[in-house]
Amino acid sequence: MIDVEFQLPKIMVVDDSITNLKCAKTALASIGEIYTVPSAQKMFDLLEKVRPSLILLDITMPEINGLDAIKILKSSPFYTDIPVIFLTSVNSKGSELEGLCLGAVDYITKPFEPLLLLKRVEIHLTIQSQKRKMEAQSQKLKDFNENLQRMVAEETSKVSKLQVSVLETVVDLVESRDDITGGHISRTMKWLELLFSGIEETGIYADVVADWDINLVLQSSRLHDVGKISISDAILKKMGKLTPDEFEDMKRHTTIGASIIDRICESLPKDNHDFMNQAKILALTHHEKWDGSGYPYGLSGQDIPVQGRMMAIADIYDALISKRPYKSALPHEMAERIIISGCGTHFDPNMIEIFKNVSQKFAQGRA
Repeated sequence: MIDVEFQLPKIMVVDDSITNLKCAKTALASIGEIYTVPSAQKMFDLLEKVRPSLILLDITMPEINGLDAIKILKSSPFYTDIPVIFLTSVNSKGSELEGLCLGAVDYITKPFEPLLLLKRVEIHLTIQSQKRKMEAQSQKLKDFNENLQRMVAEETSKVSKLQVSVLETVVDLVESRDDITGGHISRTMKWLELLFSGIEETGIYADVVADWDINLVLQSSRLHDVGKISISDAILKKMGKLTPDEFEDMKRHTTIGASIIDRICESLPKDNHDFMNQAKILALTHHEKWDGSGYPYGLSGQDIPVQGRMMAIADIYDALISKRPYKSALPHEMAERIIISGCGTHFDPNMIEIFKNVSQKFAQGRA
């Protein structure tokens, strides 16, 4: 039975025999609209007005025979997907093979048995109906998938914008608390980026950072001093040198920062944990020293994450070249000498080699 969704299909019967046309129309009248056409040329004329679900095409016809007609049909983007069944009284395997190779879906031998003709046509109409159903379902699935991807992209964009907004707010809050070091966060991110370029140029630690999302690390570096939010103004904004007790309190900004980031991380989806994990590493380890004399844990050498070793140089360099109420800004050359002099004590020797390679970029970046 033909699917009810595709009732009354249009069937075009093309044959130069009036008898065959009448016989076919009678046999197929119950399953659709039957168009009888006496030649291939008239078929093409009718195709401009009617699009059939199926064409029954006689092979042996004057002027344009069935084989030539199907070549024209299959070469046209407008007709190529219309299934064609050949009608033939020629019992030739070669002719049948040629027709199938040209795109015919079946052969029916004349003179045909009306009931057999009906069943063969019903089968092919059912196949076409199922094919259209599958194509429609495929298109629906494609549309659904595209809509889903668009919705995911929109939601991801919203979340991303929200994260950036939250990050900007936190960064502004940190900067406002420590207005003495204004601009420190954005500048250290720039110095960190230059160190990444040094890694690329020298190849030192290239294997370590190969799988890193560099932009993610750079953006997360903006939270390296987030712990200063909890340090009192009396210490944070003190104009002179800190007392030992005040310095001990100041050192807590590293562990406080890590705790703040942990709390933020708990409320974020796992997709965002890489960003916050990088931020935590930078916040916790940027004051560790190569010789183990840093804080908060006194890590030394290779135990200090590479991110922390990079941030240590970026952080100290910026402190050296920046003006403070209790000191003048140092010129690049002097800051460079101080950084290099810390090789093997404060700083990783390999990281110093990277710094030396891009030192002039630091000087240019400062300008």
